[in-house]
Amino acid sequence: MKLNSKKLMLVLALAAVVVVAGGCSFLQRNDTVQPSPGLNGSKSTIASETDNYLADIPTEQTDIVLIGSELEGLYLARAAADEGLKVKILDPRSAFGGQVLQGEMLFLDETRDDRKRLLVQGRAKELFSGFRNGKIRKLKEFEQYFDKLKQDIPVEHGIRIESVEQKPGQFGGQAVNGVVYTTRDGQKKRIAADYWVENTDHAAMVSQLQATRMPGLEKFYGQKDIEYMSSGMMMKFKNVDWAKFQQSFNNTSKKERRAKYGWGSVNESFAISLIGMTNKYKAVSDRVLLRGLNAVNQRDGEVIINALLIYTVDPSDDQSVADALEIGKKETPLILDHFRKSLPGWEKVELNGFPNYLYIREYNHYETDYVLKPSDMLGAKMFWDNVSIGGYPLDLQGTSATKWGIEMGRPDKYGMPLRSFLLKNYDNVIMAGKNVGASAIAYGSARIQPNTSLAAESIGVILGQIKGKKQLRELKEADVTQLHQYLAEKYNIKLTGVTGNNKLEGWSADEIAQLDAGKIVYPVYVETRQK
Repeated sequence: MKLNSKKLMLVLALAAVVVVAGGCSFLQRNDTVQPSPGLNGSKSTIASETDNYLADIPTEQTDIVLIGSELEGLYLARAAADEGLKVKILDPRSAFGGQVLQGEMLFLDETRDDRKRLLVQGRAKELFSGFRNGKIRKLKEFEQYFDKLKQDIPVEHGIRIESVEQKPGQFGGQAVNGVVYTTRDGQKKRIAADYWVENTDHAAMVSQLQATRMPGLEKFYGQKDIEYMSSGMMMKFKNVDWAKFQQSFNNTSKKERRAKYGWGSVNESFAISLIGMTNKYKAVSDRVLLRGLNAVNQRDGEVIINALLIYTVDPSDDQSVADALEIGKKETPLILDHFRKSLPGWEKVELNGFPNYLYIREYNHYETDYVLKPSDMLGAKMFWDNVSIGGYPLDLQGTSATKWGIEMGRPDKYGMPLRSFLLKNYDNVIMAGKNVGASAIAYGSARIQPNTSLAAESIGVILGQIKGKKQLRELKEADVTQLHQYLAEKYNIKLTGVTGNNKLEGWSADEIAQLDAGKIVYPVYVETRQK
């Protein structure tokens, strides 16, 4: 739709007033906006013209809008749709599936407790079981799984958010009322919903709200500028003789294996670390590091590896992502040559193409109603409003300042509350996947897919159950107790009666505060403390 010159001038003038008055780049339809001195017309005229402009845009009403198509949020969409809600997915990226389908991050990390018991629950269990037993390894098999998640849920790709309409919230703060966006073919549309789910890897919607960014790894690593965990470029190979690789590795004496490969293991499915071999590779770009391998045998001589780290990538900047992809494409053939010379069974290996996108580990952390801390995880804390039971080391991948990163401790298991997925000061904005409310250090564990996938599914079910009765922010402990029972009975999701190993027993309040601030590195400190 084309705007006539009068409407365009009024819209631009109003936008300028909003920026001057509030420092914001979005339209707030319910706000009173003062006209600028040079603007002809009264406040009521401006509001009327703006409302008329929005009224000209086709508007859709739905229960839930999911912004982005990352795996974790899709569990919320699927669960809510199965519970009878109307869901729509708006994806700012040009193709579906985010880090899994486009970045081809097809090496899945399971979550297990100290006794190696699987913590994966809900619908994600099918994916992780399929990956472990070899049935879901190739891209096509992942695509088929994603197709089941999004079945009968409408998706629009390549959209651009033009404005986010806000109104005063019922519980204080704000609520999102609607979004105006441009489709891939240039058409302007408007959509309104009860709930909005941020499910991108670059906070496509929330970055346009009055959300508070929390300190990131730059504070922990002592860097002046904002920088995120390294991104990954998945390396795809074919013509690998995996049986020869496995047999040769395991038939080598322990002493020889250590000398040649360093620490590591190879079985019929996975090759892990081999850090002595990867350390011998010298990268061409100073923005690249080849770390230890996370390699998966995809069958038929195909192997995909998560090991190539690329630093200083800004996920919100398309050019930054594109530049990093080019760096990875130049480095991967050189790594292939290194593998040919270093690994038995890899003598005839060839490239099997490149992914379309990166594995983005991190972007900004925005404040939620409850922000998870390292002490919550290492202390095995459970919450009355649990929506997930999490686990996994506090694994901080490196930045350009500290390329190898650091592990800050290994929790047994811990709860993840609903409040850590509700954007602070917003009634109806849910943070999915990598957007979970966690400190930069706690994020090292919280970010792992089974943790936030279960949370998203639980929240989707809850939204279906409370529709027409209550809002998320009205839920009390008695309500959540009933919802936990429903999740257990219908979906076999257990969120209560779980206890973990509290690894902070006997710690002082000061010690815990230092741990949460990153001044105590748990694995090192606990050894000293015990002495």
